[in-house]
Amino acid sequence: MKVAQEIRVGNVIMQGKDPMIVLRTEYSRGGRGAATVRMKLKALLSNMGTESVFKADDKMDQVILDQKECTYSYFADPMYVFMDDEFNQYEVESGNMGDAMNYLEDGMSVEVVFYDGKAISVELPTSVEREITWTEPAVKGDTSGKVLKPAKIATGFEVPVPLFVNQGDKIEIDTRTGEYRKRV
Repeated sequence: MKVAQEIRVGNVIMQGKDPMIVLRTEYSRGGRGAATVRMKLKALLSNMGTESVFKADDKMDQVILDQKECTYSYFADPMYVFMDDEFNQYEVESGNMGDAMNYLEDGMSVEVVFYDGKAISVELPTSVEREITWTEPAVKGDTSGKVLKPAKIATGFEVPVPLFVNQGDKIEIDTRTGEYRKRV
């Protein structure tokens, strides 16, 4: 059990019978009133979002989720299929994949997150290397400040990149923000 003011972004708590992931917390202390914590939550199983306000000393059950390293195998509409080292297959619904779909490649190593033995989502490495499949050529003289141009990777995801990046170059992308890091 944890009190509400100790809960951080990324923690999973039980609210009623639903496991909820904390997306944002905001601690506030009133003049004469008790301190409160406003949380933006998302249900792990149904992806429904909600906002709740708790007293700072409310007790909550924190859920520890299991994770297993797996590799991406294939897409079977509407499920993404992953396989572990023992050749067990796990299916994750496309609605629970979030931004991970933008970076998936065959054979890519990811962490599959489980709740009660059911695969519910995927955690990617913090950065991935991808090849640019399309980008416009740089316009000479357009260099006042930090100028970015759109570039697409094999999945069709568009990343803003600096002007010196060309088609066929490999780049490193931060999967948390979707931003270009460097050319590899």
